[in-house]
Amino acid sequence: MTDQTSTPIRILGIESSCDETAAAVVEDGRRILSNVVASQVDLHAQFGGIFPEVASRQHIRAVYPIVEQALQQAHLALGDVDAIAITRGPGLPGSLVIGMNMAKGLALGSGLPLVGVNHLEGHLYSAWLHPSEAEGGPGPEFPLVALIVSGGHTELVLMTEHLRYQRLGATLDDAAGEAFDKVARLLNLSYPGGPAIQKAAQEGNPLAFNFPRAWLDNSWDFSFSGLKTAVLREVRAMEGVANPLPVADLAASFQAAVIDVLISKTMRAAAEYGARAILIAGGVSANAALRQSAQMRANIPLYIPPLWLCTDNAAMAAAAGHQRFLAGQRDGLDMDVLPNWPLTEVPR
Repeated sequence: MTDQTSTPIRILGIESSCDETAAAVVEDGRRILSNVVASQVDLHAQFGGIFPEVASRQHIRAVYPIVEQALQQAHLALGDVDAIAITRGPGLPGSLVIGMNMAKGLALGSGLPLVGVNHLEGHLYSAWLHPSEAEGGPGPEFPLVALIVSGGHTELVLMTEHLRYQRLGATLDDAAGEAFDKVARLLNLSYPGGPAIQKAAQEGNPLAFNFPRAWLDNSWDFSFSGLKTAVLREVRAMEGVANPLPVADLAASFQAAVIDVLISKTMRAAAEYGARAILIAGGVSANAALRQSAQMRANIPLYIPPLWLCTDNAAMAAAAGHQRFLAGQRDGLDMDVLPNWPLTEVPR
C-alpha cells in the first residue's frame, strides 16, 4: 500500500451506479469507519431485474439520509473528511447522475476536493479494506491478476501497481452475473439469480448435465451465451417429459460450468504473467462454490473480499478515491458521468 502520513486521510465515498445507494468513510484507503448501503433488491425483484427509472427515483429518496448516516456512524462532520470520492461510471446513467449531483453539491458547499472513480476500480480496491476494529494485513502484492465478476461485468485484469491496469480479457456477450439471472428465470427461480442458483445447486449434482465450456482458445475472453442456450434447450427438451424439472441438477451443472471457466482462466493468467497474488471481486465473487474452487486451485496468495464487500458499496469507492487523491487527482464541478467507462481508459 502507499506510505501513510501521521495525519489520517479520510475519504467520503458515494456510490449509486446501479440499484444500491451507498455512502462510506474510509481512513487511509483501508480502514472502514462507516459503510452504509440501501439496497433496492426487493423492489426490483417484482420486475425480475433492474428497472432503471425506479432505481433513479429510489436513489433520490435515499442518497441524502445515507450520506448523513455514514458521517454519523464515522463520528465525523463533513468538514472532517479530506475529499469526496464519487463513482463516475460505468453504470446506469440515471443512477450515476443522482450520486454525482449529491457529491457535487457537497463539494460546492464545503470546498472539499472531488475525485471521480471507476466502479470496477472500486471493486479491485475492496480487497484492501478492513473493518475499523480489525487489523488489516499487508494487502495484495503486485503484479496481480484480478477477476472482476458481477452482474454487469466479467473482466480479467493485470494490475502491475496502484492505478495501473491492463485488461487481459472480458466477456464477449453476457456477464457471468447476467447469465446467472437469465438461467434463474429459465428455472423459475427468484431474482437475483446468483443467490437463487447457488441455493438450488446445493441439492444438485454438478455432473448431471455436461454443459459446454467456452474456452475460446488462445484468448482470455469469456462467453456465456452458448452455455445459457444449452440450458434453455435442455429445459425445453424436458418440458412435459420430466415432471418436475430437475432444477437442482440443472442449477448445479450450470454453476459448475461457469465457475470452471472463470477460475481456470484466472489461474492460467496468473501463471502466464508471473502474478504474486490473485484477486477476485464483484458480486459473483460472493458465490460459495466459486470461492471454494478458487481456494482449492490457487497456489499463490488469494484475496476475495468478505461477502459484505462483494456487492456494490461505497467503501470501495472511497478506497479507490484514496489512491487517486494521493496521486493528485482533483476533478471539477463540470465532471460528467461515464456510463460505459472502461477500466483501461481510467487515467493513471
